[in-house]
Amino acid sequence: LRRQVQEALRGSRMVAVCQYNSMPDEDLVTLRHYLRKHNIHVKFVLNEVVRPVLAQSKYRNLLPLFVCRNVLLVSPETRAREMLRVLKGVPQVNLLGACIDDTILSRQGVESFARLPPLEVSQGQTVAALSLLSSQTSSLLQRGPAHLTVLLDAHIRRLQDAAGPTEPPPG
Repeated sequence: LRRQVQEALRGSRMVAVCQYNSMPDEDLVTLRHYLRKHNIHVKFVLNEVVRPVLAQSKYRNLLPLFVCRNVLLVSPETRAREMLRVLKGVPQVNLLGACIDDTILSRQGVESFARLPPLEVSQGQTVAALSLLSSQTSSLLQRGPAHLTVLLDAHIRRLQDAAGPTEPPPG
């Protein structure tokens, strides 16, 4: 059993600890089905089995959450938003905390994490902000020489108008 818990933890980017209160078997099957659709697996573990495994892993800070009947929700992906959406409809399973991408989070932390935009969106916003700054810098650097060219052209025209029609200079 300990080896199974170690394998489940090793391959997971998201490990959530939930308090489990008994519920009808049909509801449990439905819960597992909806979570599995999002690649989140439900692991029922005894505290006596999971505590020694957690004590020797990077998840040791989750140990205080294992006080009563608990269930682990593990996923190789960070699916906090989907997990919270499914758990909202199941009052018998209460989220206590989680470890997402090696960061220990409380329930509020998981909810805040779920509200964050996806990584690709954040990267796109960062690239857009950086490219905007570089294009503004480029336009500022080009403005001086362009303004100087306009001033010199106007000055040459004024000099030509003041000199009047004359022969073009030799060469």
